[in-house]
Amino acid sequence: MQRVPLFLAAIAVATPAQAATLRPLTTLAAPVVRLSDLFDDAGPRADRVLGPGPAPGERIVVEAPQLAAIARQFGVDWRPASSADRAVLDRPGKLLRREAVTSALLAALARVGAPEEADLELPGFEAPLVPAEAVPTVTVEQVDYEGATGRFTAAVLVSGPAMEPMRLRLSGQLDEIAHVLVPTHRLAAGSVLRAGDLVAATVRAASLRGEVVRQPAQALGQALRHAAAEGQPLPLDTLQRPVAVAKGAHVAMEIRMPGLAVVAQGTALESGAMGERIQVLNPGSHMAVEGEIIGTDRVAVAPDTVPVPATGAAAQVAER
Repeated sequence: MQRVPLFLAAIAVATPAQAATLRPLTTLAAPVVRLSDLFDDAGPRADRVLGPGPAPGERIVVEAPQLAAIARQFGVDWRPASSADRAVLDRPGKLLRREAVTSALLAALARVGAPEEADLELPGFEAPLVPAEAVPTVTVEQVDYEGATGRFTAAVLVSGPAMEPMRLRLSGQLDEIAHVLVPTHRLAAGSVLRAGDLVAATVRAASLRGEVVRQPAQALGQALRHAAAEGQPLPLDTLQRPVAVAKGAHVAMEIRMPGLAVVAQGTALESGAMGERIQVLNPGSHMAVEGEIIGTDRVAVAPDTVPVPATGAAAQVAER
């Protein structure tokens, strides 16, 4: 066994403990202040909690007289070199994510009968600061909701490790939303809707008047009765099948019988889409027959259709 020389052992016994060093700036990662946050080499009581730390985003400044008193009280080998000595304890913070609050509120409101898909407004809401290292949880402890107006109030708890719990009292407005299709640009009356003419949009349900286009199948291939503005929902009653025959157009009247097909020329007395029945004038006889539109400017007339004299506007067409 190796022996330590006597004179070295004596020196070791007589040497005082290492002096502590002041920490001029400390970034706290906990809600409390410990002795070790003020001094390096603070001794066996370094982990001693001295009191609560500053709030997130704030700091505490400990001046020389208070530092000296703390050192004496806890046996720390430190004395101020001057009255300018100080320790700054900084507690970094971050803003609580607004989305964390709104998602918790939406879930809580849905449990008391509010629409699951809704636009939530929190007028005057200012996100509080939480510790930078915290992973906060937002819990809605109580919520009161008025279905008729959409107004609500809520008591919210924000808590998590490494942070003091905080409670918020919030109030706001909830508006149900609807998913619709709107024109990507202005569309003229008579336009036939194609895929590039429409885009998905989210609007407040209360702003809708009547049934509107929500699915592509409701609109694609349909024609507009009236012009449509960009970005505005399309009422279903403004859509119609595209006009295959226009009023006053020259049409081919097809009369089909077993073993025989006759085609005659006529004048459309009405506009119509595929599959609709319209009146067609025979210019030679000035008689009108009813036929089914089977194509662009084509009408099928049943063999047993009884012609009738053209009257009113039909007669005026015949005279042209």
